Amino acid sequence: MFAQTVIDNTIWKLRNAFKNSKAPIWRALEEELAGSRANRREINLNRLAQITKPDEVVVIPGKVLGTGSLGHRLTICSLSISEGAAKKIKESGGRIMTFHDLIVDHPEGKGVRIIG
Repeated sequence: MFAQTVIDNTIWKLRNAFKNSKAPIWRALEEELAGSRANRREINLNRLAQITKPDEVVVIPGKVLGTGSLGHRLTICSLSISEGAAKKIKESGGRIMTFHDLIVDHPEGKGVRIIG
């Protein structure tokens, strides 16, 4: 029940961000999170390392898992991150941020990439 409340709050934040900036990324993320939990994405760090560039800002509308290693810095926003993945992200010099922080730092959604 608590998890659904967090998701509902995040959806409202994304909806308000879209209303304020008209940036399509916020609408796309809102639709992803409003969908079924069974359709949420899971991605491992080794896959993130392959498809991202250093210092990129990425959003995973699902869960980040800790399999593999991350060879460069990333700023990651996700619904859920495993403890192992969080440790490896921070060790590589990366940053983990919340959806609220992402909206504040990138109100127009420029430079933010949805992955998963």
